[in-house]
Amino acid sequence: MAMNSDYADLRAILAFYVEAGVDAVLQEEPVDRFGSDAQPAPVAAPYKELPVSGAAAKPARPSLLAGATPRPAAVPAALDAPPSADAAIMTARELARNAASLEDLRALLDSFEGCGLRKTAKQLVFAAGNPQARVMFVGEAPGREEDLEGLPFVGRSGQLLDRMMAAIGLDRTNAYIANVVPWRPPGNRTPTPQETQTCLPFTLRQIELANPDILVCLGGPSAQTLLGIKEGIKRSRGRWHAYHTGTREIRAIASFHPAYLLRNPIEKRFVWRDFLAIKKALAG
Repeated sequence: MAMNSDYADLRAILAFYVEAGVDAVLQEEPVDRFGSDAQPAPVAAPYKELPVSGAAAKPARPSLLAGATPRPAAVPAALDAPPSADAAIMTARELARNAASLEDLRALLDSFEGCGLRKTAKQLVFAAGNPQARVMFVGEAPGREEDLEGLPFVGRSGQLLDRMMAAIGLDRTNAYIANVVPWRPPGNRTPTPQETQTCLPFTLRQIELANPDILVCLGGPSAQTLLGIKEGIKRSRGRWHAYHTGTREIRAIASFHPAYLLRNPIEKRFVWRDFLAIKKALAG
């Protein structure tokens, strides 16, 4: 029994490390860097001239004023430096603009190096469902289960979304599902504004290429990013907005994210009203 308990504890610790984004081991044995035996790294002594005389005196150093050329310091190659935030966003805009189809967009996004989340995530989470559907749902970012499967909304919140769609006659054959940020942030943290803005050109192009009749923003971050809403989701949900894809205007509505409903099930009554409005709009 003790062995089984130790094994379960070990698995729990490893699961915690994965959720926290720990993905590397520096040494085989742990090191107590705060213990009394820990020794600070030696500090080089400052340069000091030694007294010399006569023939033993060393020759004078060449003076920069006399025309000597100093040896340049080593500079890392420019290709090794990460792109600046502005450069990454500009590159994302250019790539997204050149995507002629959703398949092209996915390939460009999969090779895009401008967002650091791709280095910590297991894989790209691009979309699920039918890209020809009349309704498109967009959340904020994938979670652990989505990162493992490479599909959006497949965990507990995804299962709830499936039930919510089924209540108005929708499923993944007649709905298209994506996220503003297509890579999982470490530990399921909230994406930074820079990460969101870097990924946004691809999301905007994805909506334009899918060209739905109705856009549903799931959660406050999605609504604020895509619809420019400043107020909270509790006040902004359930209202229709005009969303411009670049080629046409479509109807958009914000509602609670399924993950929020799992924590606050009493709010499902409001989402039911939102989904009834979506059903009515699809029937019109």
